[in-house]
Amino acid sequence: MGYFHVVFTVPAEIADIAWQNKAVVYDLLFRAAADTMLTIAADPKHLGARVGITAVLHTWGSALTHHPHVHMIVPGGGIALDGTRWISSRPAFLLPVRVLGALFRRLFLIRLLALFDAGKLGFFGTMADLTTRKAFLRYLSPIRRKRWMVYAKPPFAGPQAVLA
Repeated sequence: MGYFHVVFTVPAEIADIAWQNKAVVYDLLFRAAADTMLTIAADPKHLGARVGITAVLHTWGSALTHHPHVHMIVPGGGIALDGTRWISSRPAFLLPVRVLGALFRRLFLIRLLALFDAGKLGFFGTMADLTTRKAFLRYLSPIRRKRWMVYAKPPFAGPQAVLA
């Protein structure tokens, strides 16, 4: 059984919201990424299995700018939904990244709007004008049309490098 390195990244516009709302947005990032993996992996059209996940939050990119994203280590397969057997993924393919990205975007934005509606997000400085629902929805509108990037590949140096 191999492992996969999976990365869920949010667009820069979401990173700006996260900068001012770290705890709630980072929690949302973890939950939306995990729920996306579990949902798509469980879908019989894809893997049809319950997968395990180890996830780590990175808040900075290689250029040392605020760039929140979640790295996951995911085994190349999972337990069948009926619990009777192991289902392996293909050796170099875990799940379709475009499908993962589309569901991740949908879950994240639905939940982000729910956080806004519950009064859990705060805005100040250059983002202070996002305090009304109308302005917040206008801000999110172009983000809904963007392709959200998800990376899912076997580790370059094998599972030992990922787990070391």
